[in-house]
Amino acid sequence: MMYDLIVVGGGPAGMFAAIVAAGRGKKVLLLERNPRLGKKLLITGKGRCNVTNDCDAGEVLQNVPRNGRFLYSAMTAFPPAKIMGFFRDAGCPLKTERGGRVFPVSDKSVSILEVLQKELRRTGVQVMTGRVDRILTADGAVTGVAVGKDTFTASRVLLATGGLSYPTTGSTGDGYALAEALGHTVVSCEGSLVPLEADADCAKMQGLSLRNVGVKLYNAKGKVLYSDFGELLFTHFGVSGPTVLSASCHLKGEGCYLKIDLKPALEEGKLDERILRDLQMYKNRSMENAMTDLLPRSMIPVVLDRLGIGPELQANALTKQQRRAMVELLKGFRVEIRGKRPVAEAIITSGGIKVAQIDPKTMESKLVPGLYFAGEVIDCDAYTGGFNLQIAWATAYAAAMAV
Repeated sequence: MMYDLIVVGGGPAGMFAAIVAAGRGKKVLLLERNPRLGKKLLITGKGRCNVTNDCDAGEVLQNVPRNGRFLYSAMTAFPPAKIMGFFRDAGCPLKTERGGRVFPVSDKSVSILEVLQKELRRTGVQVMTGRVDRILTADGAVTGVAVGKDTFTASRVLLATGGLSYPTTGSTGDGYALAEALGHTVVSCEGSLVPLEADADCAKMQGLSLRNVGVKLYNAKGKVLYSDFGELLFTHFGVSGPTVLSASCHLKGEGCYLKIDLKPALEEGKLDERILRDLQMYKNRSMENAMTDLLPRSMIPVVLDRLGIGPELQANALTKQQRRAMVELLKGFRVEIRGKRPVAEAIITSGGIKVAQIDPKTMESKLVPGLYFAGEVIDCDAYTGGFNLQIAWATAYAAAMAV
């Protein structure tokens, strides 16, 4: 059977591109290797699905540290307001939370998936289960795809196969191999929005979640690579949480470290006064017990150890120099970074099809006429907050409209 468009990959980008193209009268086949569509979509946003971010196109691009300029045309043509309108018009009410994050009112990602599946049926997209082995070409242009012994014919093929993160959902890099076989360059892939492995002190504070802290990532030369404010979580391997995940996008080379401002609301002089008040209030207690108003309990032994202060030292015996050192530590608690966790644990993949080989207005390959790309398979990634899904929607829309 002859199709106008074959979409490879049934994630958010693939489903949305199929819906847009079919809605404009094109005969579309959607091929997904899993028995179910949207497997990864269901786990995004901790199962709530952070659909997009309620901001304009310019702000989205400010949150894309890699190849944001490439996305300018697609994001301008299809900003967050349009995908929000799509879901609301389809009967899925949305809500906006802190940081502009947009979620379905149901707080269930299945609500988003159900809309996409309903629209696939409404627009007449043919959905099949199958793993594409290769993209067929003739005279350098696309002619279809091969799935095992079967072939499907089309003059347009869209690769929306995702990256390498969460491979159990089907993101195993199939699209990279398919594109490379046709001469495309794949920029080396690694985890982005991924937890970081760090020094042993973190394991001592495992499970401790810090809110409203300042976080800065430095390189080995002491240059600030990224700064943020928000939540951080200590784990058995290092650090995680929203601020860390975004910082991971900027981690390059060895010798990087984090500095955590545990008391960002207090400048050093005010913090010194606060510590002095606590010490006077609990002057007859040990330091271990005198700091319970100042720090979470699991963090106190680590802080005292770094300062070389015995936990049994009486609070009224702390010297001015030791108090000064404590102020400096609380305003810049250093965490040595060993590296990223494996890409399989990442929320998104950094790397992918080289953007210089893709037309930014149409998402069509510059090397193979009729071949298009959308979503995570492209070498673009963003911070947390719904920006990566917005990239998926916008690139899918650009490709579908071009088709």
